This record gives sequence, structure tokens and C-alpha cells, in this order.
Amino acid sequence: MAVVRSLVLWFPDWPVTALAREAGASAPQGEPGEEREQPIAVLDKGIVVACSALARAEGVRRGQRRRDAQAHCPRLKVVASDPDRDQRAFAPVVTRIEQIAPGVQVIRPGLCALRARGPARYYGGEAAAAGVILEALAEQGFAEVRVGVADGPFTAEQAARAPGRAAVRVVPPGEAEAFLAPLPVSALEEPDLAHLLGRLGVQTLGGFAALDPERVRERFGERGLRLRALASGADSRPVTPRTPPVELHREVAFEPPLELAEQVAFGMRIAAEQFIAGIGAQGLVCTELRVELTGERGERSERVWLHPGSFDGAAVVDRVRWQLAEDAQSEVLRSGVVSARISPEAVDAASHHRPAIFGSGPEEKVHHALSRVQAMLGHRGVVTPAIGGGRWLAERQVLVPWGDRAAPTAERARPWPGSLPAPLPATVYPEPRPVEVVAETGVTVEVDERGALTAPPARFTEGGRRRAIVSWAGPWPLNEREWDAVRRRRAFRFQIVDDRDAWLLICEGGRWSAEARYD
Repeated sequence: MAVVRSLVLWFPDWPVTALAREAGASAPQGEPGEEREQPIAVLDKGIVVACSALARAEGVRRGQRRRDAQAHCPRLKVVASDPDRDQRAFAPVVTRIEQIAPGVQVIRPGLCALRARGPARYYGGEAAAAGVILEALAEQGFAEVRVGVADGPFTAEQAARAPGRAAVRVVPPGEAEAFLAPLPVSALEEPDLAHLLGRLGVQTLGGFAALDPERVRERFGERGLRLRALASGADSRPVTPRTPPVELHREVAFEPPLELAEQVAFGMRIAAEQFIAGIGAQGLVCTELRVELTGERGERSERVWLHPGSFDGAAVVDRVRWQLAEDAQSEVLRSGVVSARISPEAVDAASHHRPAIFGSGPEEKVHHALSRVQAMLGHRGVVTPAIGGGRWLAERQVLVPWGDRAAPTAERARPWPGSLPAPLPATVYPEPRPVEVVAETGVTVEVDERGALTAPPARFTEGGRRRAIVSWAGPWPLNEREWDAVRRRRAFRFQIVDDRDAWLLICEGGRWSAEARYD
């Protein structure tokens, strides 16, 4: 396969750039981001994968361990690597490049390639095409982009990474091997191969390319032969343009900013219908919705909403209104709304949500009725009970708004020392009912410091009614937050049976209460 002229754009230290842009977008307007004033290093598994210019000026380098990097720069801010963040920040950059030169292949966030022939013919040369792209990116705030043009993506990438102040480096056709020859074998990004070649005395790509192909095949296999071809400038890999994703999101800007939730909801009606129609045109339905709201002062409110079935236009508008209402209570948005964006977080095939042949079943009717009631009463107007995690029974009773996820199974299955095992009581009191437990002598029963009863319980009084205790079991200690002097709790559980019912009692600080009843 013939070598194709390729144009590669390299964004140095992209993880740091992505972090700064995301932090700058969420910071209040007019306030500089902290990432621009402090040395930053992005780490993956304890190794520096990117660092800011300030960090490099103090000796931080890629490949350093965290301890070494902090030894060079004690005030270094360490941030964990986040591939999703890098991809989110790079997506609009790729979209801007495609507006100038379509056919972009994303190699990884911060590095992309495209065929050089089309842009070069349109803009009057390879260097001119690179200049047009750089100018467009500079308008977006990217001033440190480097461009390499050469035979094949590998050589073009090495040209973009070449040291020097030139933003564009063009390797003429047929000169790839000579350009690559002095570069170290580490440019192949194959540490094991570079180590073996170093032991053989081969330190440069030119030395690797000079090896006999048959000997390379015998020692390194087909993979080594392919890497030797890269080292010799014979990179026959094609540039495979990405297929731009369908734009399913909708965004509405409000000028002037809107203060009332109802005004914002009214302004989102058309966008919500277009959003649902656009998803439906792809044979999909939206089952999880992301709503992003931006305030006039730069505040951001972002939340993912769920639906028991699939969203329609009215349900989308309801979620926007509910989010605004909750943000107003928590003061997340303290100024007028300047923009609202809705996007699908999860979709499903529309065929899975079509009515049955003989009409909707009882479950669909219940869902339709509850959704209408929820639309009138608000997000928490309709709730369903679910079992959550916790030591106290009242904590395990969770009321989930209709359509939201219940507590995850992992949360319920976590170790909860002191929690009550099954079978659980059927009636749990929201607030424990005070009771009195006495011995045969009429003296109140207590639990001493060792967790032992001062006397066997004989009777207890609940709601003014005295009950004889037929049998009992306990105590079972329940200790919570022993390290916190303010919120620590120490109590003891008892199971007690009278002549008619079974009870779950709590003795805490010498006071008795009924936590639940076994029906």
C-alpha cells in the first residue's frame, strides 16, 4: 500500500489543557482558574503523564513517579488522570477542525490526523492548510498546537513533536527515512522493544531500519517487522476519518437571562420536542436525560434524570422545571439562567418501548397515571418505597421519587455492623416510640457498661398499656461513629414478645423505645 501524505495535529500536555478548560468553564466569570496559577501534574498509576509549563519549569517531567515530581516541586498540584474528561474537552476541538478540513481521525485526545492532500489543494499548499487550521484553533484559545506534515501518520506525528519553535514542520515527500533516522527508538513507544534494541547497541530509528528484515522477523516477529517499517519511513497505515456522531442534544440561550423557572420551562418546550423528534428519527428513545443549566454569573447546575419508561417532550420540560426548583432551594443558581442544554445520557431501541398488539397492560397504565400526577405535584410528589443501607431500620426505609433509581445493591450489601438481620419487622416507626421496661420488682431495667442487664425484664409499657413479657432476647450492641464525640451513638437492641405481639426495642442512654413491631 502506498504511503499517504498525512497532517497530524498535536496538543502538548492535553490532559492539563482539558483540566484547565473544564475548570475554567465551571468557574465564575472574571475569576482566573486555579489550574493556571499553580503547577499541575496529571498522574496515571502514580506516574506523571502530563504536566503544566509551570511544573516543567520546576523540573517535573513525564514518566516521573509522584514522589520524584513532588520533590522537584513541593507545591505541585496532583490530579488523577481522567480519560473521559480528556475526551469531552477534545470533542469540540475535533468538530472545529472538521469545519475547515473534514476527515479527521482521532488517534487519542490531544492527537489527531487527516489526509493532507485535500486541504493542501484547497488552501494552496500543505503549510498553508496547516496555517489555516492553526489560526482557527487560536481563535478558540489553543495557541500551543503543533502540526506535522509528512509521509504517513507516524512520521507526521514525529514532525509535530520535533523540538523547536516552529508551529508547523513539513517533511518533504520521500525524505521520511532521513528525518526519522536520528530519532531515538523510544519514539516507537514500545518500551520492551527499545530495551532489547538498546542491549543490541541499536539506539536510533535509523539503526533499527538498517537491520536485516529477515533477522528482525526471526527475533521480533511480524510486529517487529511492522515497527521497522515505521522506523524506515514506510508507514502505509491509512488515515481513517471518523464518522461524526449525530447531534442529539439541544441547547437554548436566553437573552436577557430568565429568573423564573416557569419562564425557562416555557422557553424549552420547542427544544424538548425537537430533542425527542431527533432521537426518534434514529429509532431510539431517551431513558436517561442530562440537563445542564448555566447562570448569569457562571454557576452551573448539572443532573441526570431517569424515567421509568422513556421521555417525551412534556417529561423533559418537567425535569428542567424540577431541577430549577431544587437549585433555587439549595442556592446552586444564584442568578438568572442564560442557557439550558439537554442531552441523552442513555438511549434504548424504540422497538422495546412500543405498545403491545392488544394495547397497553396494567403496568403501562399505572406508569401513565403516576407520571401525570407527578407532573402536577412535582418531582417528589410521587414516591415509591425501597430498601436502602444503614444500621437503623428507619434509615433503610427510602422513599424514591417515581422514575429515579433506588439505592444501589452494593450500598445495601455493604457491611453494616450492628444492623438487624432478616427477618425484619413489618412495622417500622419513623420516630421510635418511648416505652418503659421494668423488672419483677418494678425497677427500671438498664444495661451496664459491660453490656449486661441489671435485671431480667418482666413487663413493659407502651402507649399507656402495660404488657407482660413472655420471652426476650438480647442485648445486641449497636455502636456508631465512636471516633466522633458529637455524633457517636451507643445503644442495645432487644427482641421482646408479649402475649400478643413481638417488638424490637432499643435501650440508649438508659432510655427505652420501640423501634419496630413484628406483625
